[in-house]
Amino acid sequence: MQTAFIQGVGIGGSLIMAVGAQNAFVLKQGLKRSHSLPIAAICSFIDAVMITAGVAGLGHLILAFPLIKDIASFGGALFLLCYGYSALKSSFNENRLDSDEAHAADSLKKAVLTTLAISLLNPHLYLDTVVLLGSISVQFEGAEKQWFGAGAVLASFVWFFSLSLGAKYLSPVFKKPKAWCYLDRFICVTMWSIAAALMYPYIMA
Repeated sequence: MQTAFIQGVGIGGSLIMAVGAQNAFVLKQGLKRSHSLPIAAICSFIDAVMITAGVAGLGHLILAFPLIKDIASFGGALFLLCYGYSALKSSFNENRLDSDEAHAADSLKKAVLTTLAISLLNPHLYLDTVVLLGSISVQFEGAEKQWFGAGAVLASFVWFFSLSLGAKYLSPVFKKPKAWCYLDRFICVTMWSIAAALMYPYIMA
């Protein structure tokens, strides 16, 4: 059981920690100190549900119905393009907010909806959690499979809350307007790169 749990933590953590749209958004909201805890909780909860579904064997549903992945890919790409453009536009704003002034600048409703969109419209969420982790979990049986899933869920909670709460230690860096500029442009590149990756298979088909 300990081996299964440790593998769950390691594999789940390696997938979650990769640079992506979700992590970039969580980092920025953490730096702004804008609803960072609810956002971390939502991301962790979504991962927990998806990982549990994958370990339970629901990954076959996505593989059996490619339309689910197609809808998520096109919807996600469109959203990421729009969000990336918004970040790029924001990077040219001369009246930059520092991390203190940005606190609670966004409404909770907007933050929650954006978190849900970035999370649920990303097909990699389903492939990494439901399909990939679900496939890996088949090597375990009974309680060991549950411990594997629990390890992956724990890794998700630790990562998102660490990223969200740890961002405040970067606040001194973001007292400088240029730092926000570079962050927004990094987010733009990240969002557009993921959108391009989502559309690449369809363009090359």
